[in-house]
Amino acid sequence: MDLITTVKTKPIALLTITLGSTIFFVLFLQPRTFSPNPGSMARSFILWLHGLGDSGPANEPIKTLFTSPEFRNTIWKFPSAPSNPVTCNYGSVMPSWFDIHEIPVTADSPKDENGVLKAVQNVHAMIDKEVAAGTNPKNIFVCGFSQGGALTFASVLLYPRTLGGGAVFSGWVPFNLTMIGRMSADAKKTPILWSHGVVDKTVLFEAGQAGPPFLEQAGVSCEFKAYPGLAHSISNEELQYLESWIKTRLQSSS
Repeated sequence: MDLITTVKTKPIALLTITLGSTIFFVLFLQPRTFSPNPGSMARSFILWLHGLGDSGPANEPIKTLFTSPEFRNTIWKFPSAPSNPVTCNYGSVMPSWFDIHEIPVTADSPKDENGVLKAVQNVHAMIDKEVAAGTNPKNIFVCGFSQGGALTFASVLLYPRTLGGGAVFSGWVPFNLTMIGRMSADAKKTPILWSHGVVDKTVLFEAGQAGPPFLEQAGVSCEFKAYPGLAHSISNEELQYLESWIKTRLQSSS
C-alpha cells in the first residue's frame, strides 16, 4: 500500500453554518490560472454524497470550483439521501444514508453495517447507470463529506471494478475488517484520498486516522491529508486539491 501523509497549514475555510447536522456551503472563488486546453477528454462522472441531514442540491455549488478545461465533459450528480430515523438524534427523521448511533463519531463507534450495505447498493446502481451510458469506470469518482464520506469509502471498496478514485472528507470507516474479504482485486486498485480537519469535534480526527491502517490491511492505496485548524467542514483548499487529484487520474478519449 502507498500511504502518503501530508499536513497542510493555514486552511482557507468555507463559511459554514451548522444546524443540527446540516452543512451549508458558501464558496469564495478566487482568480485562478488554468493550463492550456487539454486534448480530447473523455466523459467523466463525479458523484457527490452529502452528510447527515443535508441534501444533494445544497452541495451543488461545489462543482463551480472545478473550472479547469479537463472538466468540460464531466457529469456531476448530487443525490439526496432518503429520510430515516437517526439514533444519535433521538430517532428524529432526517435525510440519512444509514443510521448513526452516536455523535461525536470515534474510531470505535458502533457501526450500522446493514444500513451501509443497503446504501452502497443504491450508490452502485448510480455508478452502473453511468457505466452503461459509456463512461469509463476509471473516469468515475465518488466523493463525500462526513456520513457521505463514510458511504464513499464503502461504495468504492465494494464496487466490483476499478474506479478513478474515492475522496473521503471528514468521514470514517463504516464497517469492520471482515468486509475486506468482500473486496475484489479490482476494487483494491481504486485510489483513495482522505482529508480530515484536526480539530473536528463531530467526526473526531482519530476516526479519520483509522482509515489508512484499515486500507493498508486491505492493500489499498491511500493519501491522507490532515488540516490543522479545520473543524467539521470543507475548505476551499481541500476542494482545490481534489480538483488537481482528479485531473491527474482522468483518462483521455484515446
